[in-house]
Parts: sequence; structure tokens; C-alpha cells
Amino acid sequence: MKVPEGKYAWTATVGEKGQIVIPKQARDIFGIKPGDTLLLLGDEKRGIAIPPKGAFAELFGMAFQDQDGEKG
Repeated sequence: MKVPEGKYAWTATVGEKGQIVIPKQARDIFGIKPGDTLLLLGDEKRGIAIPPKGAFAELFGMAFQDQDGEKG
């Protein structure tokens, strides 16, 4: 099976404390460093997603825009 360019799949094991280790290749590709905060999104039917790091700030920016689209 040919994997589309820019698409990846990894596995992670959940430890006793509920922690997972993000594979090194994934950390390198997405620039994830120790101390980074990641946003986890969950949908009971579709699963868990971890959007790019910048999505966290972008989400808050959108949440705090006023009705005219200006940040307030």
C-alpha cells in the first residue's frame, strides 16, 4: 500500500498513569518539545485528535473575538 506524502501513522501504549509517549518521529515532524502544551479534542464516535500546536492559540483568538471580528 502506497502511503500518501505527508501522511503518517504511529502507535502509542498507554501507561498505568494514563500517559502516552509521542513517538520521536512525530515529535520531530511537528516540533513538539518538552514542556509544550498540546490540545486534545475528543469525539466519542470519531476518536481523539491532537491539532497542531498553533491551533491552541488560534482557537483562543477566535473565541475572544467580538461580533465585528476584532479581538477585544
